[in-house]
Amino acid sequence: MIDGRRPVRYDAGLACRQLAEADPKLGQLIERAGPFLLRIKSQHSPFEALLESIVYQQLHGKAAAAILKRLLMALGEIHPAPGHLLEAQEETLRAAGLSAGKIRALRDLAARTLDGTVPTLARIRRMSDAEIVERLTQVRGIGTWTVEMLLIFRLGRPDVLPVTDYGVRKGFALTFHRLPKSKPFDAAMLAKPGQMIRRAEKWRPWRSVASWYLWRACDLEGKKMVLPD
Repeated sequence: MIDGRRPVRYDAGLACRQLAEADPKLGQLIERAGPFLLRIKSQHSPFEALLESIVYQQLHGKAAAAILKRLLMALGEIHPAPGHLLEAQEETLRAAGLSAGKIRALRDLAARTLDGTVPTLARIRRMSDAEIVERLTQVRGIGTWTVEMLLIFRLGRPDVLPVTDYGVRKGFALTFHRLPKSKPFDAAMLAKPGQMIRRAEKWRPWRSVASWYLWRACDLEGKKMVLPD
């Protein structure tokens, strides 16, 4: 595809049909939200994908994109190598707009890529979701949520349920809870992770698809929820 994105490799139509059969209320959401339109951004290695995730953490998208562009220009590479990042002067990284904490995280990412903790793209594709979470969360600044987003949006894994994600928790509450119509949505109304895990057992092996539709539930409520990229 021109923008480097491709459809998922699994059968999304089958996933939607099986989810609707297993959970009719989720099926109603699927019908309201329409076709499954997730596209995978797959041209990056795990190192590059995690580098981008670290740069984007706690920043507005436009600001993070500008920092990432300056960083890649400073390194002189569209696809940066871990060794070059380790060799870069701290002043160079600071000039790109990176904080001290993010510089430490990026250097740790580079070192763990070189020592094999962060696998190559070819190797990560052969690993289980749990193995990937266990390995990648060893990197400074990389938590479970970040790895779950990589699993869904970079690797196209079909059975990931990010129970700490605000949008997924909100979409679950909007879909399955009886919420007061006279009161604006607030954090107290968010679904509890344990409750989500129990209901989602019937969604296996398509919990990523279900999660995508829970994000759509937020859109349908008129809230501008932005999908993780």
